[in-house]
Order: sequence, then structure tokens, then C-alpha cells
Amino acid sequence: MTTIRPRDRDAVIQSLRVGVVPRAGQHLIQVGRIREVQALVRDIATIADGGATFRIVTGEYGAGKSFFLGLVKAIALEKKLVVASADLNPDRRLHASGGQARSMYAELMSNLSTRARPDGGALGAIVEKFVGTAKEAAVAEGRAVEAVIREKLAHLTEMVNGFDFATVIAAYCRGHEEGNDLLKVNAIRWLRGEFTAKTDAREALGVRTIVDDASVYDQLKLLARFVRLAGFGGLIVCLDELVNLYKLSNTQARNANYEQILRILNDCTQGTAEGLGFVLGGTPEFLLDPRRGLYSYPALQLRLAQNAFTSSGLVDFSGPVVRLAALEPEDFFVLLQKVATVYAYGDGAKRIVPDEAIKAFMEHCNGRIGEAYFRTPRTTIMSFIGLLAVLEQNPGARWEDLVGAVEVRADLGCDTVQKVVAEDEGGSTAAAAPPDGGEDELVAFKL
Repeated sequence: MTTIRPRDRDAVIQSLRVGVVPRAGQHLIQVGRIREVQALVRDIATIADGGATFRIVTGEYGAGKSFFLGLVKAIALEKKLVVASADLNPDRRLHASGGQARSMYAELMSNLSTRARPDGGALGAIVEKFVGTAKEAAVAEGRAVEAVIREKLAHLTEMVNGFDFATVIAAYCRGHEEGNDLLKVNAIRWLRGEFTAKTDAREALGVRTIVDDASVYDQLKLLARFVRLAGFGGLIVCLDELVNLYKLSNTQARNANYEQILRILNDCTQGTAEGLGFVLGGTPEFLLDPRRGLYSYPALQLRLAQNAFTSSGLVDFSGPVVRLAALEPEDFFVLLQKVATVYAYGDGAKRIVPDEAIKAFMEHCNGRIGEAYFRTPRTTIMSFIGLLAVLEQNPGARWEDLVGAVEVRADLGCDTVQKVVAEDEGGSTAAAAPPDGGEDELVAFKL
């Protein structure tokens, strides 16, 4: 592994320490999930070929869903796709009547990424690239730029809001030619869904529609075709934390969101969408609960049902649901090796702990917690980084003493495993806060 810059190393380690996925550097700690990744790579190839895909990635809290979605995003960017990503919350939904769906769309546009702009904010650059391509074609053909743009976007006018979409792109081009920055800004605002009143959009751009709750999905289909015209492979939408839909107490609101998921699933599998893919992340309860989950909606239950022949360890990654299985202990050993190497700035020879310490750490956790420990990479990494931090800041400490100081207790009647440190008299502890997602976990190491 090559040397890692301190800034990049700190960004990865600090994210992992608090149980969140780093925005960059996932490849430094990626292990296992080979077949799952291969399935999504095939999806990316399908999108780049003009097709459409739909996937739901499920796994327990801390099993690596967000990490997996981040890895998919990184691969898609390398394959010259555009990626829009967002986390759902009570104010962001797929369907709503109070602005929550438009809020989700605005977040997607804010996080729109390309390989040149992996951290988001790429919408303006995509429009600029399309306009630049149109200008080159106009010069070569001796035609007006706006006429070329209208011709390129002609097939979009058959879609919902397609005519206004083409009008806004033409307005951006006109602002580009005339040096009218206000016109360009208004065009980008419309594309981002920032207009809240149709009268404002009509005065600014001459269009009669805006991106509202009812048109979010149609706008994404338009954007998917547009980015292909701009020279990209397609658009992949990554939505995480769909458990927030499961938590909706209003049955009607919950079912309306599930109907939207059904619509997306049908479009992507029936070929009516072009160059568009969806990857949704959620917990098993969000999928399987027959009372409030996706399985409570009969049409979705039928389409998302597990293959009846995938028993006795057999798998099928051709369906719409990707279930993240628990990592094998061997994968965890490699994972912790990589974490220790990243902690040492990429120099494996300078790792704080040897392989024997990693083995002892795993054996201790396996003996105290059992197989359940290896189902959640988040807690494994958090506790291991805590160990590395203590060893780094206390040169006289020995990993043998620290690993043996951890006691584990599993509460009866609760699936959550708690890690608690017994503190001797006069000792002190360094504890990591419980990760988000509702897990009651506490990891502490005796100093």
C-alpha cells in the first residue's frame, strides 16, 4: 500500500472512529463482498449501455450498507456515470405533499457528482459540458447554438416536463452566449428544484412548471437522459436510510412512498427508463416486516421475494434485492490489517500492532460475543481503532493487557450486543459514543 497523506488518513480514521462511512478512501479498507460488488458492476454496465436497474441493499445496522453504497458510487464515477446520493430523513421522502420529496430532490442535486467533481456540486459543470458540446456542433455545422440544443433535446419534450426542461437548458445557453449570469443562475436554480412558485419560474425563465413533490421522479428520468446527451454514461441514484419510510406512523403516507418505489421498480425492470439506476439502502425490517415494511405492500412483496432456491448457503444476485451477508472471520482479519495500515499512514511496517495482536483481538471478541460480533463491521472497526488510539497515546501500554481488559455482556431479550469495560479502582476509560441508527453500543478500553 502506498503512503497515505496525513489529511487523507485522518479523514478516513476519524470517520471510522465515530462509525460513519468516509467520503473518500473506501478502497483502502474494502474487503469481501466480491460477488455483491460484481453484481452492481454489471448494473453500472447496463446503465452505461442505456438500460435501467433497480437494487435494494439490506443489512443490519453497522453491517456495511452505507459503505457498500459509497463503494458503488466510487465505481460508478470511475465508469463515467453521474451519481446523485442522499440520505432519507423525516424531511426527505420519495413521495410527499408538504415539500419533503422536493427537499430530497434538492439534496440529490446538491450531492450530484462526476469523476471530476466527486464531492458534489456537479450540476453546473454538466450543463456547461452539454452547452460546450452543442457549441462545437453548431460551429461545425454553421448553425445557431440554441437551434442545435433544441434539436438535441427534442426527444425529451415527449416526457413529463420535458418541454420546460429543454427551455431551461436553452435559457442557460442564451445566458452563456450573452454573458447574462442571472439567467444562468436561474436556470441552475430551476434544475436544482429551488423555485417554489410557478410565477417566479415563469418570470425568470418563461416556463410554466417547477420541480415539485409530484414531479421528482419524472425530473430524475429527464436528468438521466440529459447527462447521456452531455457525454456521460448515465445517472445512478443512491438513497440510504430508507428505514425512515418504515418509521412513518401514517399508513397512508407510508404506502404512498411504497407506491413510488413500486413505480420506480416497474419502470427500471420494464425498460421504460433510460440510462438510470437506483440503489436503495435499508434494514431487513424495512424490507421484510409484513405490517409496515415493503412486504406490507403486496405488489412489492411479490416482486422483491427471495428466490425460493437460495437455501443452504446458495445465493442469487440477479434479483432486485442484495442481502449483505456477514463477513467471514478471514475477511475481518484482512479488514483490521488494512485499518491498522491506514492508521500507520499506509506503511505496513510501522503498524502499532502486529498480526498476533489482531488475531488475539478477534479471538477475544469471538470468545466473548460469538458470531454476532462479526455481523457488524462498524462496531469491530470502532473498537479496534479505539485500541490503536490508546496504544498510540500511551507508549507504555501493551496490547496484551488492553485486549484482556474488555468484558462483554449480552442483554437477555435484546438483539443488541453491549461491550462494557470493567474499570479497576483508580483506572480510567476512553469510550466511543454509540453509533447512530439506534444501536445501544458502548466500547471502552481500560487505560
